[in-house]
Amino acid sequence: MTGIDVYILLMFLVAIVAGLVGSMVGVGGGLLVVPALTLGFGVPIEYAIGASIISTIATSSASASAYVKDRIANLRIGMFLEVGSVLGSLVGVSATLYLVRSGLDGIIFVIFGLALFFSAHNVVQNARMERRGESMVNTRPDELAERLGLKGEYVDKSLHKTMPYVATRVPAGFGVIFFAGLLSGLLGVGGGTLKVLGMDTLMRLPFKVSTTTSNFMIGVTATASTGILYVSGYVNVLLAAPVALGVVVGSMAGAKVLARSKPASLRVLFVLVLVIFGAEMIAMGLPR
Repeated sequence: MTGIDVYILLMFLVAIVAGLVGSMVGVGGGLLVVPALTLGFGVPIEYAIGASIISTIATSSASASAYVKDRIANLRIGMFLEVGSVLGSLVGVSATLYLVRSGLDGIIFVIFGLALFFSAHNVVQNARMERRGESMVNTRPDELAERLGLKGEYVDKSLHKTMPYVATRVPAGFGVIFFAGLLSGLLGVGGGTLKVLGMDTLMRLPFKVSTTTSNFMIGVTATASTGILYVSGYVNVLLAAPVALGVVVGSMAGAKVLARSKPASLRVLFVLVLVIFGAEMIAMGLPR
């Protein structure tokens, strides 16, 4: 094997690990792909973002169809919120191109590090809520949500019953989704953590509906900014192909491992990885 072959193989293996761990804690592999490529392989952050966005599209396409088929993901809510997410993504990717061309890419490293810290905090909070058995699902009519038809129901197979719901605080949720799209375009991640936060915490949708609808949305959001990155020359096929394939393989394996693993120990490991990567990304972005 040549040096290039070994390099590509190593990136493929790293992407598998990123997809595996990301899918098991519900944040997607893209959140780990960018720091892994920049810190571990020395890939310029703009090319790492391009590869990460391609992997986000691939993983979303691979899993979203199953959630739609099971009627857990709410397409009406997803497409409504996608308007804000796509607009944010276009703003974010434009900001990335401006910062890179202005030699200010250190700002992207710092923002990415802060996003990793926030994700670590969110994983811890979700674990606490699960231990307390909290449920914040909204079932009371909301005038704007009713007018837009942002409601539905799904069959929870674990509880063996139908769960009705209706969105609430729609403007606030839409704003968070816009910001999630902005981060998606700026950092090359799906923004799933913020999307779930907006739908689950603010709009008070069932957690399963929030996560599956978010999974459906991130692929569309990523597609919106991919074209701009590709035209700008920041999507390298030799880099993006093994990364995307690796993340898909890891995500599919993660779904199977999740059923047999202990979530508590997995979350502890993942939070440590996020904090370490976050600190290193911020350190790289700060002026020397």
